[in-house]
Order: sequence, then C-alpha cells, then structure tokens
Amino acid sequence: MSTATVPRENRTAPATERRPPSRPARVVLHVFLAAVAIGWLFPILWAVLTSLRSYEYTATNGYVSLGGWTLDNYVTAWRTAEFGKHFLNSVYITVPAVLLTLFLASCVAFVIARFSWKTNIVLLGLFTAANLLPQQALLIPLFRLFTQVPLPAFMSDSELLYDSYWGLILVNVAFQCGFCVFVLSNYMKALPRDLYEAAMVDGASVWRQYWQVTMPLCRPALAALATLEVTWIYNEFFWATVLMRTGDKFPVTSSLNNLRGEFFTDNNLVSAGSVLVAIPTLVIFFLLQRQFVRGLTLGASKG
Repeated sequence: MSTATVPRENRTAPATERRPPSRPARVVLHVFLAAVAIGWLFPILWAVLTSLRSYEYTATNGYVSLGGWTLDNYVTAWRTAEFGKHFLNSVYITVPAVLLTLFLASCVAFVIARFSWKTNIVLLGLFTAANLLPQQALLIPLFRLFTQVPLPAFMSDSELLYDSYWGLILVNVAFQCGFCVFVLSNYMKALPRDLYEAAMVDGASVWRQYWQVTMPLCRPALAALATLEVTWIYNEFFWATVLMRTGDKFPVTSSLNNLRGEFFTDNNLVSAGSVLVAIPTLVIFFLLQRQFVRGLTLGASKG
C-alpha cells in the first residue's frame, strides 16, 4: 500500500520532528533562568541600593533596610577619588591596548588561517596557552623586567617601563592577544579561499589580501572582540596596582583605593564609586550590543 492511501492519523512522524516542551517543563525552565538572572544581577543591584543611602542611616538601621536616600555619595566619590583625571588615564591605556591587540591578533590569525604551514597548530597553541598561565605567576619576573627596561624620552614621562602607561599597555596586549588570535583564526578559516585566489589573480600582495579582503569581512568578529577587550582592559586592576607607583597615573579602577580609609571604610561611598566606574563599560556594551551579538552569531554559525 502506498503512503498516499494511508490515513493521516496512521502516518509515522519524521524522526527529526521534535515535540515542544510541556507546560511544566517550560515553567521549570523559566524559573531556573529567572533565578540565574537574579543571582547575576543581585550584586549590581545591591551596590546601587547601597550607594543611594547615607552611611549614618545604614550604621543605625543596618543594610537590610530602606531609607536614608541621598546622592551625596556620588558627589563625594567623584571628588575624593578624582575620577575625572583617572578616567582619562584609563582612556590612555585602554584605547591603544585594544587597537594594538586587535591589529597584532588579526595579523597572526591571518597567517594561521591563510597559509598551510606545519607550525600553524604550534603557533596557535602557543598564543592560546598564554591565557592558561596565571598572571600572578609572572608577577616577580615582569616586575624586575619593567624596572630595568628604559623607555625613549618621547614615549613617556617615565624613564622605565615601570610606572608608565606603555608598561600597562604592553602587559594587556600580551595577555589578551591569545584569546583574540583563537577567535579570529577560526573566523578567518571559514572565509572562502576563492576570494584569495581571485585576489592573487588580480596581483594583490599578501598585505592587500589581509587589509582589503580579510579585514572588511571580519568586522563583525572585530566588533565583538573590541567590546570584550574594552571591558576587560578597562576593568583591569591587578597590573596597574603592581606596575605603577604614581597615584596620578592610576587608571580609574585602581583609584577606587582612594575611597578606603586607613582605619575606616565607608562601604556606601565605595559602592557609589564602583557604580561610577562601571558606567562607561555599560554604555559601550549597549552601544555596540548589535555588533557584539552579530559577531558572536556569525562566528558560531560558520565552519
């Protein structure tokens, strides 16, 4: 008997057809996702709530209470920590570090993806393995190195890499390149090789293949990585504290130490300072959210 004569209710559903989850399963899933979201947002919401309350009120009534609302903590934090100056220091460090990281990582990723050399896997593994090494393990050798390497006078107002913006820029570039090489190399491998063959027929050099063919096609991935790198480098606290001694050169995250007293710390004031420090990263993420999601989606669907 042909399938045309079999009643519709007796036909077997295709194996690939999936039934939608039942209502109890959807409820459990939504409850779980809501709990995870609340768990992630709770520290941020708690910091915002604490920053909007006076220390005198919370010292009397405790932090698990409502009242004592004020914006004075933000004004005091901005003045005490001198955030205006330190925000500029973060810009001096973050912008060159992100640009250098993306440029150098894209060059290495292009070589790995474009040329079939035996050392490609070793090169990729070398850059990726750098992310697996704890930064604290390199503290002493890097500190000694930075206190001995001189800088040209036109590059910095410091004689050494130590206590200079360039020192922090180079450290961030070194530790962030591995992840960017890994992401960009996988993205570039998915690009059609016919594009390079056509470019070679037209007489394009390797540099033109990289700059005019590959880089325009990698804009979504570069936008996604730029968003991540700005957030990571801007929020970096460890190396700035170790490799700088001049307080006026500290990035904004390290300047939060100015809000801590020797014998007393106003947690409401520190919370207000933390919220002010976090605002630029939130603004950048929301401005580049579309490019960020697009880059991650395209990178995951290729290959």
